[in-house]
Amino acid sequence: MARKLVGKCLCGAVQYAVRDEFAYAANCHCSNCRRTTGSAFKPFAGIEREKLVLTEGEGKLLIFGDQSGHDAHCGLCGSLLYSLVREGAFVHVAMGTLVDDPTIRPTAHIFVGSKAGWFTITDDLPQYEGHVVGAVDE
Repeated sequence: MARKLVGKCLCGAVQYAVRDEFAYAANCHCSNCRRTTGSAFKPFAGIEREKLVLTEGEGKLLIFGDQSGHDAHCGLCGSLLYSLVREGAFVHVAMGTLVDDPTIRPTAHIFVGSKAGWFTITDDLPQYEGHVVGAVDE
């Protein structure tokens, strides 16, 4: 059985547990991810929806989107916790909200065609103009 990781928002009002069984991880540079994080990109790890469980503060979530796809923020401090994607089947956990260190690391930069002009990617990870076909689906 995989170990469980803990995650939480900045103020601690919303907390979750997720299995350390992420299927993929990437750094997304699309304009939506940049706006929702307030950063140059969103490091995220993708996992099946049922493997993430809210342990505290479910009623404090601020959901932007609908049942098939949305961003879930803490309604108090505004932290982006995860994005529901792929018709609700997967979540993309915002890796910065993890308290515990996951086994997985981002393996690519995606949507670099719309990355912030003021940011320079300096690592050796592969860069893709859009999705990584078959591996990452934002």
